[in-house]
Amino acid sequence: MKKLLTCLALVFAVVAAPAAAEPLKVVASFSILGDMVTRIADGRVELTVLVGSEGDAHTFEPGPAHAAALADANLLVVNGLGFEPWMVRLAAAAKSKAAYAVASFGINPRDLEEDHVDDHGQGHDEKGYPSVPHDFDPHGWQNAANGAIYARNIAEALAKADPANAGAYEANAAAYIAELKELDAWVRAEIGKVPAEKRKVITTHDAFGYFGDAYGVEFHAPLGFAGGAQPSAQALARLIDQIRAENIKALFIETMSDPRMMETIARETGAEMGGALYSDALSGADGAAPTYIDMFRHNVPLLVAAMLKN
Repeated sequence: MKKLLTCLALVFAVVAAPAAAEPLKVVASFSILGDMVTRIADGRVELTVLVGSEGDAHTFEPGPAHAAALADANLLVVNGLGFEPWMVRLAAAAKSKAAYAVASFGINPRDLEEDHVDDHGQGHDEKGYPSVPHDFDPHGWQNAANGAIYARNIAEALAKADPANAGAYEANAAAYIAELKELDAWVRAEIGKVPAEKRKVITTHDAFGYFGDAYGVEFHAPLGFAGGAQPSAQALARLIDQIRAENIKALFIETMSDPRMMETIARETGAEMGGALYSDALSGADGAAPTYIDMFRHNVPLLVAAMLKN
């Protein structure tokens, strides 16, 4: 009888035990935001990254699986500033009811020059997601100090969506932000090794404006902020003339870009290919830049070495 009662008690205990809460379902638009969520959430969320490692968010074309992920999500983490114009359309098509976390909220956005205005510039709708055209550069993460703002915004959104784990998100974000502040100081020190007059770089598209403003580097690119259409013959000729006149040797491709145009510029000008920079996407786990911090640790030494040749 005692054994029977014990068994029944165990059965009732199992039946009465509450089911474990499902983890928060988070969708990040591209790999850099995905890494930030991973670092801050530390395994507490179910994360889907739409544009993965080595992917190009500028040319991304979502499919049914991506729509399904948004339909099931609790939180959508986006860059904002019009970087992902397809995200609004995809969320609407999926009838997503998820909250938005706009990671770039609160940074000081760079105004686009008139000849670089494209569909990236956006205002904010009632959810906080960019929608009304504005003329801003979307690549805010290229300044490590902005990365700390991104992290804070993501942590606050996670805590609001998942109050039970708010303390963990806040603690993880604090530790991460401390690392990003150290990273920012390191970047400044490394760039400081290059004389100011040598700090000139050619990249594939205008992804490094925030880096240039923050750390005192002059970037030029044949392609605009979206990196899409080919430059006009006149624009390319002007850039080649400038490279020759200023004797700029620091020339880089970007990991997600077709290298052929930059190889042509190198042949025409005598500039040297300094390697491949990570701009809008991280590498895979086995690559040179699997995390946001690793991206800076990879890019900065290449930039310094190339600029010293100018």
